[in-house]
Amino acid sequence: MAPSSAASAPTAFDVLRTRYSRRLPARLEDLTGPTQGTVDLPLHVVWSGRRSYKLEGSRSRMSLYRTVLTEGQREDLEAALNRDLLISQWPVLRTLISRPLRDAWETAFPQLVPGRGISAA
Repeated sequence: MAPSSAASAPTAFDVLRTRYSRRLPARLEDLTGPTQGTVDLPLHVVWSGRRSYKLEGSRSRMSLYRTVLTEGQREDLEAALNRDLLISQWPVLRTLISRPLRDAWETAFPQLVPGRGISAA
């Protein structure tokens, strides 16, 4: 009897994690987005709703980062996100994103894993 193809099919978690992994920057240092001012996201990232985010407001900044992490392509991540801001927000941000997305980032960048001594410097 042939093995079931369903047994070898990837889970939804694996499919999403792979999709997110393909978008990741090569290094956290490639995240060179602004640290102040306003960020206006392109339509391919936010096709409805809010597109403009002020970085000075913590809620606005967290919403921006969550949106870009979830919907952005590599170029969007690199242009809109800032390494130091991502690292400083990660302990809370990681609780607001999906498990596959969080796993993709923390696997690629172990320094984001809680307890690994994240340094913004």
